[in-house]
Amino acid sequence: MLAWHVSDRQQHQPTVVDEPAVPAAVAAVLSVLRSSAVIVDDSDVVLKASAPAYAMGLVRGTSLVTDALAALVSEVRRDGQIRETELVLPRTQGPNRHVTVRVAPLGSRLVLALVEDRTRERRVEAVRRDFVANVSHELKTPVGAIRLLSDAVRDAADDPEAVIRFSERMVLESDRLTRLVQQVIELSRLQGDEPIDSPLPMSMDDVLKLAVDTSAIDAAAKGISVLTGGEDGLRVLGNEEQVTTAVANLVANAVHYSDPDSTVLVTTKADDQMVEISVVDQGIGIPQAEVDRIFERFYRVDPARHRSTGGTGLGLSIVKHVAATHGGEVRVWSVEGQGSTFTLTLPRAEARTIAQEDST
Repeated sequence: MLAWHVSDRQQHQPTVVDEPAVPAAVAAVLSVLRSSAVIVDDSDVVLKASAPAYAMGLVRGTSLVTDALAALVSEVRRDGQIRETELVLPRTQGPNRHVTVRVAPLGSRLVLALVEDRTRERRVEAVRRDFVANVSHELKTPVGAIRLLSDAVRDAADDPEAVIRFSERMVLESDRLTRLVQQVIELSRLQGDEPIDSPLPMSMDDVLKLAVDTSAIDAAAKGISVLTGGEDGLRVLGNEEQVTTAVANLVANAVHYSDPDSTVLVTTKADDQMVEISVVDQGIGIPQAEVDRIFERFYRVDPARHRSTGGTGLGLSIVKHVAATHGGEVRVWSVEGQGSTFTLTLPRAEARTIAQEDST
C-alpha cells in the first residue's frame, strides 16, 4: 500500500522544467545599463530587461512588443549569428523612434538584444541637412543677382543712368548677402543653446537705444515711428552683444512687416526675477496656423514679401536661441491683419544679487 501511494504521488507531481537562468554578472550589468537591453529565452519569454527597455515600450510584461525586434531575436536563435540593424518604431504620439539594434546569442538558450535610441541624432542630422540646403539656396539668390547685375552694368556702359540704377541694386544685394552670412555665423554660435559661462549685467536702456538705431533708416524710409517706453534703469544678465542682436532683430521684423506711416512700440517691464522686452507692431500679423513655426530657420510666413524687404529668415531663430542661452524665453501674440507682439524674457541682474545676498 505504501509503495502504491509513493508511485501515485510521483505520477501526479507537476513536471519541473529547467528554466534557463540569467547569469548573475549579466543581470548585474543590465540593472545599471543606460541603454535598452532585453534577454529572451527559447520560448520568446523576456527573462530580464533593463529599465530603459520598459520606458521605451519594447517590453510589456514578459513579452516583446515590437514585431521587428522579435523577428530578429528568432533569426539569431535559429542560426546563432549576431545581427545589427536600424529600425523605425512607430509611436502613437510624437514622431517615430529611430533605433539601432544589436542582437546576439547568450549561451545556448538565451538571446540578448541591445537597443540604442538614435531619434535625436537622426533629427539633428535632418536639421543639419535642411540647414545646409537652405543656406545654399539663400546664397544663390543674392550671388546670382549680383552676377546678372554686373553683366547688365557692363552692357550698359554707355548709359550712365542705367549704370547707376544697376549699381544701386548691386549694393542692395551685396548688403543682403552680408546680412545672411553674418546671421548664419551668429546662429552657428548659438545653436547649442549652452548657458553663458560668465553672464554680466547690462543696461536695457543702452540695448534698446542700439536696437532702435539699427532700424532707424528703414523706419524713416517708410514713415514708421519707433517709440520706446516702460521702466527705465532695468538691468539683465547675459551677453550684451547677443541680447542687442536679439532685440534689434525683433525691431527690424516689426519695421519690415508694418505698413507705412504706422507705429512700432518697444516697452520694458520687470518683476523680481525677470525682465520683459515687448515689441508691438501694427503690421500684417501672422496666421494662427503659422505661429508655431515662425522661429524655425528660414521659415517665412510670406516668402514674396520677405524677399522684397531683404530678410534672411534667420532673425527670429536667432532670437529664440539667444533667449535659450540666457535662461529666458520668447513668446508671440498675433492676429492676422492687426499686428503682432513679440516678448523676450531675460533674467534680471538684481535678482542674482538678491539671491547671493540671501545665501550669505
